[in-house]
Amino acid sequence: MFVDLIVVGGGAAGFFTAITCAEQSDKTVLLVEKSAQLLAKVKISGGGRCNVTHNCFDPRELSTRYPRGEKSLIGPFNRFGPADTVDWFTSRGVQLKTEDDGRMFPVTDNSQTIIDALLNASEAAGVEIRTSEGVTAIASHDDDAQGFVVDTVSGSYTAANVVLATGGTRAPAGAQLASALGHTLLPATPSLFTFKIADPRIEGLAGLSVVNAEVRIRQSKLQSEGPVLVTHWGLSGPGILKISAWGARELAENDYRFAVSVNWLPGTDPAPILADLRTSAAKRHVASKSPFAEIPKRLWLALLKAANIPETTIWSQLSKKQAASITAQLVDSVFVVDGKAMNKAEFVTCGGVRRDEINFQTMESKLVPGLYFAGEVIDIDGVTGGFNFQNAWTNGYHAGSAIAAST
Repeated sequence: MFVDLIVVGGGAAGFFTAITCAEQSDKTVLLVEKSAQLLAKVKISGGGRCNVTHNCFDPRELSTRYPRGEKSLIGPFNRFGPADTVDWFTSRGVQLKTEDDGRMFPVTDNSQTIIDALLNASEAAGVEIRTSEGVTAIASHDDDAQGFVVDTVSGSYTAANVVLATGGTRAPAGAQLASALGHTLLPATPSLFTFKIADPRIEGLAGLSVVNAEVRIRQSKLQSEGPVLVTHWGLSGPGILKISAWGARELAENDYRFAVSVNWLPGTDPAPILADLRTSAAKRHVASKSPFAEIPKRLWLALLKAANIPETTIWSQLSKKQAASITAQLVDSVFVVDGKAMNKAEFVTCGGVRRDEINFQTMESKLVPGLYFAGEVIDIDGVTGGFNFQNAWTNGYHAGSAIAAST
C-alpha cells in the first residue's frame, strides 16, 4: 500500500501533523499508533482538563520556557504560536479560557473536548487512523526513488514521507526508529520531577503550599521562583518542577542527591518585621499566628521548632539569636534531596533527536529527505504550563504544512 504520508504516533504532535497535511493538500495520510488508545497524554493532561497552551504570545518570551530548544523555537513560534493555537481550536468550536497563571484550558474543563476536536478534524480531512499498529522498522528505498518502506506489526507500507511523532525517547521504540535512519540521539533524562525529601519541617504538612518561593540548588547556578507544594514524599509545585526541568541533566549526574535551599519569603527581609513584633506584639505568643501572610501557620510552627524556639515564647522574650535562627529558616531552609518522584503519566523527558539535525523551518531531517519530526521525540522540553503541548502543535503544523506543499 502506498501513501503520501505516514505519521508514526497518535499523540498531540502526530494528530496535528496529519490534520494539517490533509487539510492543506489532497495527499493521502495514514496515522499509526502502537497502542489501542489515541491521544493518551491529552486525556490525562492538567488533571483531565488538558492544558492546551499558555497565553504567552510573544515568541521570544515564549521560547524562554524551554530548557532545551529555546533558540530553535523562536522562528517556529513566530509562524505558529499560542494565538494560532487558540484560533485553530476556536474555529472548530472549542472555546479556551485563561487561568490566573496563564495556562489555557477548554471552558468545559474536560480534555475530551480537545480529543473530540482532533478526532473530528482528522476524520473530516480524510486522515486514516490505525491503532494497535506499532512500527517495527523504517527503511529508505534502496534505489534512487525517494520514499520509505514502513514495516508494522500488521504489514508493510510504502510512503513518500514519514513523520516520527513517537513521544519522549524514554520509550525506546520511537528513538530506535530515528537512530536506525542515521540520527543521533541524546539520552533520555527525566524532566519535570518532584523532590524526595524526608525532613521534620515538612512532615505531616502534605497539601500545604506557599504561593511564591525562591528555590536554589546548593553548589549550582540553578534557581527558580514559583509556588511550592509540600507532598507526602517531599516538595513539588511549579517552583520545584521548573528547576527540575532546567537542571534535568545536571541533577541526573548527581544521581538526584543534592541540597536545595528554599526562601519562603523572596523579596522580603523578615528581620525588621520580627524586631518590630518584639514591641508591637510583646505579650503575644510567637506561635499564636504566622506574622507573614505568605507563610501558613502550620509551616510557621514547623520552622519555629527547627529554629529551637518554644511555642510558649512571647515576642518580647525573643532573643537576637532566636530571631536570627528563625530568619535563616524563613529565607534559607536547606533540605537534603534523596531522589526524585515522577509526575506519573504526565512524565516528561529531555533528550531525543539532536536539534541541529533538523530544519526547524519545516521540521524535516537534514540527513534523510522526506523524514520529519514533531513533539517530544526531539530534544526539546518545556516547563509545566502548557508549553510542551504548544511545542507539539507548532511542530505538527510546520511539518504538516511542509509536506502538504512538497511535490
